[in-house]
Amino acid sequence: MFGLQDGIVSTTGVVVGISTGINDKQIIVLAALVAVTVEASSMAAGQYSSEKAVHQMDKTGRHTDNLYIGALIMFIAYMIGGSFSIIPTVILDQPIARIIAIVSSFIGLFIIGYIKGQLVEHKPLRSAVELFIIGSVATIVGVVVGYYLRV
Repeated sequence: MFGLQDGIVSTTGVVVGISTGINDKQIIVLAALVAVTVEASSMAAGQYSSEKAVHQMDKTGRHTDNLYIGALIMFIAYMIGGSFSIIPTVILDQPIARIIAIVSSFIGLFIIGYIKGQLVEHKPLRSAVELFIIGSVATIVGVVVGYYLRV
């Protein structure tokens, strides 16, 4: 859940920010692919490290989950999340690619939030709206930075 949501939010912010600041499709795609790959690797490493710390602190031996599997799941989830904004950017030209990237990411966040709410049995619509707002804020930050620092 965390990797998927963060992959969508962070990558959309990067893609939208860069595509607002520059029109060269090759640079936008390169920056998006570098960002999502580095971020997914970082998230996987963070998942591994933090879960390993939990294992080390647990003297009862209750935590027996596989650290490598957890890191791999985080990596894959982040990459899938990043694809929501990268695929339209690769396939389409600007500015329509930016619009489709934003729309697909927001729809993805809304659906993921709703599913999370259903799974934890706590206000699915509220959960969907919360993730939508989080994504909106990150996207706005990307647009503002891209606009003011455009080249």
